[in-house]
Amino acid sequence: MDELLREYLPILVFLAVAVGLGLVLMLSAAVIAVRNPDPEKVSTYECGFNAFDDARMRFDVRFYLVSILFIIFDLEVAFLFPWAVAFGDLSATAFWSMMVFLVVLTVGFAYEWKKGALEWD
Repeated sequence: MDELLREYLPILVFLAVAVGLGLVLMLSAAVIAVRNPDPEKVSTYECGFNAFDDARMRFDVRFYLVSILFIIFDLEVAFLFPWAVAFGDLSATAFWSMMVFLVVLTVGFAYEWKKGALEWD
């Protein structure tokens, strides 16, 4: 039984440090935090528009273009890193399929650029 406790001692120490650090950080944030927020800071913010405007108002297409741009680069990075790690073991089919994927992403990026999503006023 004593040997079993010695094996789990590092885990128990880690858990104690994690819980202690979490409590210290939460308590220090509660003690040190500023308590006088202005109305602008606590107001609801959603998609760059006031929260209580007309529900039928038109959204600016730039918000959608920026989200598409984010998805393009997020997908590219998410698929490109594992492909690059395994690059030495890949076949020619895997190489050309990734090239097709990158061409599709480049076409999406060119569309964003043409629509002016990169030029924010």
